[in-house]
Amino acid sequence: MQVVRHLKAPPSFRWKQKAPPASIHHQNLQVPHRTERLTLIKQKMERTLTLFFATLVVLVTSGVQAQLSYATNTTVNVTGTGCGSSKLCVDTPSGCDPTGNSSCFFGSIKVKNVTTNQFSFQLSGNSTGYVALGLTVNSSAGSTLLFACARKASNNASIIFLTSLMNNAGGNLTQGNAMVTEIRGLVNNNQIQCEFDVSGLNATNSTFLKSSQDTSYVIILGSGQLNNDGSLGTLTKILSSPTLDLSNPSANVASTTTAPTSTTATTHTTTSGTDRALFSEGVLLLMGVLSQFVLKMA
Repeated sequence: MQVVRHLKAPPSFRWKQKAPPASIHHQNLQVPHRTERLTLIKQKMERTLTLFFATLVVLVTSGVQAQLSYATNTTVNVTGTGCGSSKLCVDTPSGCDPTGNSSCFFGSIKVKNVTTNQFSFQLSGNSTGYVALGLTVNSSAGSTLLFACARKASNNASIIFLTSLMNNAGGNLTQGNAMVTEIRGLVNNNQIQCEFDVSGLNATNSTFLKSSQDTSYVIILGSGQLNNDGSLGTLTKILSSPTLDLSNPSANVASTTTAPTSTTATTHTTTSGTDRALFSEGVLLLMGVLSQFVLKMA
């Protein structure tokens, strides 16, 4: 009889899976999977784009905020003295002096600081609502920057100051953007008078064309009423001058008076030349940073 014996492996013998080399294990820890790498790139790009568009919002919204500062000295002295010699004046009736004359609609501009292109303004007129002085490059196109002094409802002897942009084609109004300081004014019956300083005036829209400061504008005088929400209502033009250099006191040979016309105050978005230049330059800078980031991560 044949006996069959089953051989058994020694207890010490076991089949074991060979461990990967230490170098491979270390490499797996250092280099992420392709999917993980793409996820990291996507997350960083999302954060960059969020910052990009947030900055664009700041650039856009900053262009519609006026910066107003009232003077501590409340003395107001609007007069025709110095017209043609030390300050540029526009008025109707022609040659009138606003001192004690409520029927005289008057505006004057004087250079205050050449370095910062700062001008001092005087404004006087008769109104139960507001009087305004406007600056525009083209009275039939583009927009007019309005500076308005209005009777304060809570105190008829004092004023409130507003800026607005008026579309010259349709007369639509929206909030203006300007740096106005040293604001002061008074109201005597229906005669509203105010003085204020404006910095950074430049009639040239593009920053690439500003080889020198361009201060030639059409000057507009007008009046109107305030809306219930305190914004400027319909503007009635009283005077529209020819194009004048604000820095030249003798530039105004003769004022051109136009028949009163009405414009409807509705909401209309208009961007000034300074805002457009700031916005464009900001976008180009941010796009350049974003492009460098993408190239670096690729």
